[in-house]
Amino acid sequence: MQETPTGTPVGVDDPHDHAGVCDHLTGDGRCRFALSRAGDDPEFAAARRAADYDCVAADEGCEFRDCPHYRSTTDGRECVRCGLESVPMAHDGSRPLLEEHHLSYGESASGRGRAVGDDPESGGNAGDAGDPDATPSHEITVALCRWCHAKIHNSFARIDDDAEPAPEAFAAREERRSREQTEFGFATARERRDADDS
Repeated sequence: MQETPTGTPVGVDDPHDHAGVCDHLTGDGRCRFALSRAGDDPEFAAARRAADYDCVAADEGCEFRDCPHYRSTTDGRECVRCGLESVPMAHDGSRPLLEEHHLSYGESASGRGRAVGDDPESGGNAGDAGDPDATPSHEITVALCRWCHAKIHNSFARIDDDAEPAPEAFAAREERRSREQTEFGFATARERRDADDS
């Protein structure tokens, strides 16, 4: 099983099996990285320009994982392991139900990885584009609820386990939904005044 730089398991053997389309892919199949960040990797940008900026995966026999700048990050809507849905609370400092979980950290060929808190827009360059023998390593994240996240890192639980949300996760989600419904409730000025008087 793959591990984080600190040695805890990430819950998968091959992160690419759980990755989606590249974050840099535009709606018309072009590479946003080559279009907007050509100065970060001029050789890569020149190759994409020669191919009308088509995504590397559009080349015959290629996949997303063949691109040195491939990155697939989560939308954070539900836990990929147990299916718990996110219930974000605006203007609330409480801890979110879902957290971003790195399956792969985007380490360079030199072995230096980016920390979890680093800005993925500031680089995230996977592999050494100038070294044909370098194995690209890509940033790949999924959403996990706090409870599944702890199980993955603290045991040998896997992302693809057939799991149900923990009872604590259900309780936290329902408590948030209840607060959300209360905030959406409408009360007239008279009802609010009467409630304040009582």
